[in-house]
Amino acid sequence: DCPSSAWVQFQDSCYVFLKEAIKVESIEDVRNQCTDHGADMVSIHNEEENAFILDTLKKQWKGPDDILLGMFFDTDDASFKWFDKSNMTFDKWTDQEDGEDLVDTCAFLHTKTGEWKKGNCEISSMGALCKAAIPYEKKYLSDNHILISALVIASTVILTVLGAIVWFLYKRNSDAGFTTVFSTAPQSPYNDDCVLVVAEENEYAVQFD
Repeated sequence: DCPSSAWVQFQDSCYVFLKEAIKVESIEDVRNQCTDHGADMVSIHNEEENAFILDTLKKQWKGPDDILLGMFFDTDDASFKWFDKSNMTFDKWTDQEDGEDLVDTCAFLHTKTGEWKKGNCEISSMGALCKAAIPYEKKYLSDNHILISALVIASTVILTVLGAIVWFLYKRNSDAGFTTVFSTAPQSPYNDDCVLVVAEENEYAVQFD
C-alpha cells in the first residue's frame, strides 16, 4: 500500500526517512522535503507509534540522535500543533517548562530515549522523517501513478480526435455521394412550357378529328 519499498508501513500510515543534509533556515525547509514526496512531516499519536518510529530509526534508517517532528508552535493560542492538521492526542515531552519562550521553537524526537524535546529550528538537519496516510493513491500520487494517469488521458484524447476525424470524413463522403445521385438523374429534354404547348396541340387535334 506504500509508494515504494523505501517506505515502511505501520497501522494505517506509511513512513520514510529522507537522508538529505540541508541547512535549515526554517522548519518549512525540512517540510518541503516531505511534501515533494507527496507526504508531510511526521505526527505521532500514541505510544505504539512513537515506539515504532524509534525502533525503525535505530534498526533500518540509522537516523541521527534528534529527529525533527512535524510540529510548530502556534502563537495565537500558545500551543504546539501538527502540520498535517491532525489532533494533538499524545505527547512525550521531557523538558516541559512553564514560562519559556517558545517562539521559533521546534520539536525533536530524541532517538536514545524516545522522548520529545524543544529546540531551535535554525540548525543543520540530517534528514526528514515523513508520513503519508493509506491508501496512498487517494491522497497522494507517486511518479508511476502520475505517468499512468497521463498516458490514459492522452490515449483517450487521441482516440476521441481520431474518431471525430473518421466520422467527419464518412459524413463528407456520404453527402457527396447523395448529391451525385440527384445531380445525375435523367432530365426531360423539354421544359415545362414546351410540355404545355404540346399537350394543347394534341387536345386541339383530337377535337378537330
